[in-house]
Amino acid sequence: MCTPTKKPPHDGHRLRLYKKLEDGVLLQDHELLEALLYNAYPRINTNPIAHNLLETFGSLRGVLHAEFKQLVEVNGVGKNVAYYLKNISAVASVAFSQERGELYIRNYGEFKEFVADRLRGKTAEVLEFYFVEKNGLVKNIYSHTDFDEHKVVMGREKITELLTKLKPYGVLLAHNHLNGNCYPSSDDVNFTAQLQVICNMNGVIFYDHCIYAADNLIYSFFSTGTIQDLQSVFNPTGLVDITQ
Repeated sequence: MCTPTKKPPHDGHRLRLYKKLEDGVLLQDHELLEALLYNAYPRINTNPIAHNLLETFGSLRGVLHAEFKQLVEVNGVGKNVAYYLKNISAVASVAFSQERGELYIRNYGEFKEFVADRLRGKTAEVLEFYFVEKNGLVKNIYSHTDFDEHKVVMGREKITELLTKLKPYGVLLAHNHLNGNCYPSSDDVNFTAQLQVICNMNGVIFYDHCIYAADNLIYSFFSTGTIQDLQSVFNPTGLVDITQ
């Protein structure tokens, strides 16, 4: 004879919280976090864990901004739940940034799309620096052109000035080729090597240099491994041409 499975005693509490959310009732912080954790803990009472997290980090914002290693140290939170909370934090961050009109570059795919949007249709060669925070937020953009179809020139002093003034966490670089060839010239390689050294000297991470020729023709120094090959290359001259 089969015996009906009893529902956990906290199921009714979950339903009441869901009903509040459905009705648009303003929940307290611990209730919001408790309900959020339902997906991570489908069969246990999440109320104590929610309180542990809030007591540890002080607020919902504190919980969502906590480091992974800090989350796993909280009683009742394992690695899977820490991953879940970090994912929620990332989703919220992107949603809020989009609402504020902020721009993030977090991977090569996003960088390639951004470069295409910035350099598509240019009639002269343009050199652009994208200064980013640790989380990928684009802090500043510096665009330079000599209104020449074949080259753009920038000295080391100007690059150092920008890094000193803006103090970014990292730098991404892009420029365009108008001849339809996205592969780097020797001057492109030389400039990239110098920029890498200048960034290292200023405590700034140099992430990538992309060369745009068309939407489907974008060369990445990072994804091709070229940046790693340039670590020992440096040209002492103070002025470099980026040419096709």
